[in-house]
Amino acid sequence: MEIRIELVILPVSDVDRARDFYVDKIGFTLDHDHTVSDEIRFVQLTPPGSACSIAFGKGLTTAEPGTVKGLQAVVDDADKVRAELVSRGADVSEVEDLAWGRFVQFDDPDGNHWALQQIVRPS
Repeated sequence: MEIRIELVILPVSDVDRARDFYVDKIGFTLDHDHTVSDEIRFVQLTPPGSACSIAFGKGLTTAEPGTVKGLQAVVDDADKVRAELVSRGADVSEVEDLAWGRFVQFDDPDGNHWALQQIVRPS
């Protein structure tokens, strides 16, 4: 049996603002932005190199905007990723060194929280 996570829905208050943030400041690829009806709009974006995408829009979730905490993605080099995000104008944390990884964190405009982890392997 295989179970793959391929899509995570994020609750946002302003779809265009969220789309622009994730594309322009974080560097995600815009896969779809489709208005299905007056009640449904579906926006899907994928982080570079990821098999899992995020989606948000209108009529996709009843969760309150900004309530998703603990999203985590893995990066090869926390310092390089932080520098790239800062150069794009993103407000991100300094790199935090912990025994189990190096982390850069940020919130989207609604407060959905992300951690980007560089995995540290024992030498």
